[in-house]
Amino acid sequence: MTQISFRRARETDLPAIVAMLADDELGRQREDTSHPLAECYRNAFKSIDADPNQFLAVVTEDEAVVGTLQLTFIPGLSRKGAWRGQIEAVRIAGHRRGGGLGRQMFEWAIEQCRERGCNLVQLTTDRDRPDAHRFYEQLGFTASHIGYKLAL
Repeated sequence: MTQISFRRARETDLPAIVAMLADDELGRQREDTSHPLAECYRNAFKSIDADPNQFLAVVTEDEAVVGTLQLTFIPGLSRKGAWRGQIEAVRIAGHRRGGGLGRQMFEWAIEQCRERGCNLVQLTTDRDRPDAHRFYEQLGFTASHIGYKLAL
């Protein structure tokens, strides 16, 4: 069995990350995997990488990127000044899905939130991802809120 590892994403990982973001029906509609990679991805990466409350992670297996997620650490006044960990953009390479990697990624991400002093871990998910909803509930997450978005 090969060893996986977690690390901060590098700009050279962007093509693999964008490919995973685009590797489903919803992602195909909103991502651009053309080569060379669109400059908007590089600009976003630079902003994420420069922000100490952001951690764009990749999971590697034999040096290949096989998973990604973004952690955002959010300070707040509610809940007695609690920090929240936000887990977003979780993706796994197609050939690695269904083998427990997602669970390992969430266990790692939740531990990162604990280490940063977060009192709560939250995520959003598209309502059209019922398999993901079941997975998050198996991990102990509850669907406690309704979220709204406004496209600009």
